[in-house]
Amino acid sequence: MGFENLTEKLTAVFKRLGSKGKLIEEDIRSAMREVKIALLEADVSYIVVKKFIERVSEKALGAEILKSLTPVQMVIKIVRDELVDLLGGSDSNLDVRKGRLNIIMLCGLQGAGKTTHSAKLAVFLKNKGYNPLIVACDIYRPAAIDQIEVLGKNSKSEVFVERDKDPVDISMDAVSYAKNHGFDVVILDTAGRLHIDEKLMTELRDIKECVNPTEILFVVDSMAGQDAVNVSKAFNDLLGITGIILTKFDGDARGGAALSVKDTTGKSIKFIGTGEKLGDLEPFHPTRIAERILGMGDVLSLIEKAQESFDHDDTINMARKLAENKFDLQDFLSLTNQMRKMGPLKSIISRLPGMGNLNNLDISDKLVDKVEAIIFSMTPKERRDPKIICASRKKRISKGSGCKVEDVNNLLRRFEEMKKIIKHLNGSGMFRKFGLFSKFLKK
Repeated sequence: MGFENLTEKLTAVFKRLGSKGKLIEEDIRSAMREVKIALLEADVSYIVVKKFIERVSEKALGAEILKSLTPVQMVIKIVRDELVDLLGGSDSNLDVRKGRLNIIMLCGLQGAGKTTHSAKLAVFLKNKGYNPLIVACDIYRPAAIDQIEVLGKNSKSEVFVERDKDPVDISMDAVSYAKNHGFDVVILDTAGRLHIDEKLMTELRDIKECVNPTEILFVVDSMAGQDAVNVSKAFNDLLGITGIILTKFDGDARGGAALSVKDTTGKSIKFIGTGEKLGDLEPFHPTRIAERILGMGDVLSLIEKAQESFDHDDTINMARKLAENKFDLQDFLSLTNQMRKMGPLKSIISRLPGMGNLNNLDISDKLVDKVEAIIFSMTPKERRDPKIICASRKKRISKGSGCKVEDVNNLLRRFEEMKKIIKHLNGSGMFRKFGLFSKFLKK
């Protein structure tokens, strides 16, 4: 996620506060100065940071906070609540409804990811029961139409193409085509430029006036930082955008765009692109993102993604084994294969509480490859009962997998630790609390 540096710095600030026990006013003011620097380094707008720190400081310096038995927790709660407001407050859902033709216009600069996210949005809507039509309105960028046709095929969505007309006519023809062929959503993939120019803006304004879209989503690269915020304001002033899609949210962005764009434009982030696959588009939840920034994790989003990705039959079997504490290495191998469907391992682990900062951890899918190689080198009996794996067996497994005996030992040790954690979570009712596996066990 693009907040790792910010998470690390904020965690350090609150850890220092926590070591002080009871707080005095100077402790909080010092902490707020550090929070301010952390936000500015994350490329958050100075004006946004200034207002944010003023609001947090005013609440944190209240008498009831300083006299509280747990002042640090109260300060963290204030920061968390203010971050939620900064990110948009409540969830901003896409305005699509059954029984009408929903027209969604995507706009933004070239390279932001509009074309790819047209297909991602189509996949998202198909999963919600809609029948989307993707429209190729970018007639200028070389191979843009070829790209969207490939994406349409991969997303199993129809693409409307007219190569000999201008984007305004294409948009109007596509809307007519959708009405006559049973589509209930039209997704307009408009052209972009390397920078804002009059011709681009005139074209977008004309498309808006002719088809009257129900949603105008500004697609912006999270990596662009403050430049993204400035561009989004220009598009909003001209078109009156209804929401924002932040792409490359899984990259190395510092997070400034996400934390600045709502305050700057008044428009909420509706989606985030979390990977390269067509299914890697998620609704934006301000509360969950704020808690991830503070290192509190995002278990709900992780569970939702697991329920979408995991195989039904395998999950039922796994859930039963977890309940009976009979989880073995074969199940572990199945779990790693299921996790691959959810996206990069680092992204998955970053959503767990306390794991928001992964800068110093070597977490990659190559580690999963090594684990799989080791388990594949075991016999079925060894997978079911790892306790029988003696020194000679470890030596054979290491040779078969191309790994060291030390790697085999590490896997076995971590597997036993994982079993203890699973047993604890099961006994504490954690799975029931979050509804994990309930979707599958009800079927």
